[in-house]
Amino acid sequence: MSPQPIEYDDASSDVRAIYDEIKQARGINDVNNFWKYLANDPVTLRRTWHSLKEIMEPGALDSLTKELIYIAVSATNNCAYCIRSHTASASSKGMTDAMFGELMSVVGMANETNKLVHGYQIPIDSV
Repeated sequence: MSPQPIEYDDASSDVRAIYDEIKQARGINDVNNFWKYLANDPVTLRRTWHSLKEIMEPGALDSLTKELIYIAVSATNNCAYCIRSHTASASSKGMTDAMFGELMSVVGMANETNKLVHGYQIPIDSV
């Protein structure tokens, strides 16, 4: 049996409360599928929402930089859903097509050189 998304009307009051927080924080009418599937485990839904909300708010790094990092990690982990979601969010925060292109170049190069270092088992240089 594979989990199904939990729609607002079918959700428990605890899940609805989290959905309402997400909708209010993001200024949206409905939560996306990520949250609807996590709602199969309300504890995970609540924990993930609160952690994500706290981590992604501006701090020492601005929101756009955090979204760019999220895209980079998502690309490396092959998460198409997260790439699309965070690309949309980064675009709304000012990411341009040129920025996205450079980001993907850095991601590709980092993955290539990381694999070379790993494959060759190159030792860290002494300082």
